[in-house]
Amino acid sequence: MAVHTLEKSRLILDVLIPALNEEDAVGSVVSSLKSYGHPIRHVVVIDNGSTDRTSDVAQKAGALVVREPARGYGAACLRGMAFLAKQEVRPDVVAFLDADGSEDAKDLARMIDAVVSGADLVVGSRTLGIVDPKTLSASQRVGNAVATTLIRAVYGQSYTDVGPFRLVRYPALLALGMSDEDQGFMIEMQVKAVRRGLRIVEVPVHYHPRVVGQSKNVKGSLAAGRKMLFTILRHSTQR
Repeated sequence: MAVHTLEKSRLILDVLIPALNEEDAVGSVVSSLKSYGHPIRHVVVIDNGSTDRTSDVAQKAGALVVREPARGYGAACLRGMAFLAKQEVRPDVVAFLDADGSEDAKDLARMIDAVVSGADLVVGSRTLGIVDPKTLSASQRVGNAVATTLIRAVYGQSYTDVGPFRLVRYPALLALGMSDEDQGFMIEMQVKAVRRGLRIVEVPVHYHPRVVGQSKNVKGSLAAGRKMLFTILRHSTQR
């Protein structure tokens, strides 16, 4: 894919935040993005069927809220993408991050610089960054290591992380043809980026202890891990 130069001062950045019962964290996440130095056009929180005040808290913090009642991380991301597709002016870059307060808006600066320098996909790497040893569970660490090792073996791409914090140029995002409605969404993005020949960069990021919510949970770690491995292998057989 041809790389088109983006002017940092004119870059249109939209942020998509899937959220499920994250009323305790989503407000501060939105506020931190709103106060970030680079102008963010839209902070979009996709309420994935919350039964608490996630939507109200997000709106009060300044987010645009859309709803996707069909449960699934990918379903929420796809709903957010559909919202952006309806905007009269499309974004230059789309950021994805979680609603649980684990990511740090300050890391956006380096990630934006990587996009401006020519990257199509920028993955925030917790492995390369500063992570509290207690932040990631043992199952998450093992799952991450297995997934990145398998991607390297199957696709030849040396990722260090499959974390949720990432930036992607909007034309590249559309070209990926994203479809996974569940926990395979981010893995699908990373393996399709390799197959499409996108320029991929990893940037070290901070990763903080998450505020309790349901967007991610320990019980779902093993199921999510199985889905990620299945996604890696499934896309390796597609042309």
